[in-house]
Amino acid sequence: MKKVITYGTFDLFHVGHIRLLKRLKTLGDYLIVVISTDDFNRLKGKKSFFSYEERKEIVEACKYVDMVLPENIWEQKRTDIIDNKVDILGMGDDWKGHFDDLNDVCEVVYLKRTEDISTTQIKNKLSVITPQKLQELEKSVHNVFDIVKAISGANR
Repeated sequence: MKKVITYGTFDLFHVGHIRLLKRLKTLGDYLIVVISTDDFNRLKGKKSFFSYEERKEIVEACKYVDMVLPENIWEQKRTDIIDNKVDILGMGDDWKGHFDDLNDVCEVVYLKRTEDISTTQIKNKLSVITPQKLQELEKSVHNVFDIVKAISGANR
């Protein structure tokens, strides 16, 4: 059995994640996904929208994934690969070259990322929705309703 492993935060699970996991699964028979824990994310200066347990549950529900493990430190990759008898480490190409030192224990493959989508992009788009913007939107919607009422009343 050929085993593949990958690492990531997998926050705000989206089509880019699905496409990556699907491509990784085609590289072998068994896909292990290692997800950054909340504590590890804090060490990296990251904050996930969903907790580790929620992200784990979401990723486990993906039909391409056979096993999910926690990532607690950067240095655990070598041990994970050896302990789980992994044949291929697959990562997004934004990490190209970062894990080449693991070529002595498995094949390292970097896959092209899905264009125009990332968790960071989604978070940036959502960050513009402030309470003030919501109030402005609410006022606009009410204004539209008032205009529609006025037009409806005038046409009777």
